[in-house]
Amino acid sequence: MAMIRILIADDHTIVRRGLRQILLEGFPAALIEEVGDAEEMVKKIIQAEWDVVISDLSMPGRSGLEALQQIKQLQPKLPVLILSIHPEEQYALRVLKAGASGYLSKDLAPDELVNAVQRVMLGKKYITASIAEKLASVLDQDNDKPAHEFLSDREFSVLKLLASGKSVSEIAESLFLSVTTVSTYRARIMAKMGMKNNADLTLYAIQNNLL
Repeated sequence: MAMIRILIADDHTIVRRGLRQILLEGFPAALIEEVGDAEEMVKKIIQAEWDVVISDLSMPGRSGLEALQQIKQLQPKLPVLILSIHPEEQYALRVLKAGASGYLSKDLAPDELVNAVQRVMLGKKYITASIAEKLASVLDQDNDKPAHEFLSDREFSVLKLLASGKSVSEIAESLFLSVTTVSTYRARIMAKMGMKNNADLTLYAIQNNLL
């Protein structure tokens, strides 16, 4: 098996030493280098090839999150695992959105670090069960968006006019559209929102403070 090259970035020597020990237990033949800040980390990534980068989130100077964005431009495929003393619910989603392969709170590192590194080197994301649940609920929230947020801008304008009691021909005149076009918009709005008539739209608009 080829030697694994791991870069650790953390501003505390004792933390880097601890991480090195944990990693060497899991990957005895690994080549591990350490840096103390984000600038050095980015330099090392430009200078050499790495299999995985383990970076602290908050370091003096640039944060791990800012450096992550630069790393993703330099090496889009390089897995970056972010470690932090912060509880994961505060940062995990943000870090994953910024392109990290995983987020691990430092108190979990002794038990989870080797597993996390193995996962991200396979090209997978490393997240704990609680973050997986959170991610799922964020995706669900997208589906819970109010129905009118799925309308196009023009459909939304027509919805508000219909809900305020305007007829199709009045709307056509005010928007400089043909009656047929406005009727098409009305049909689309009804279908997208699961409504049957203008009264439904008016009620919806009042409930959602659109009028």
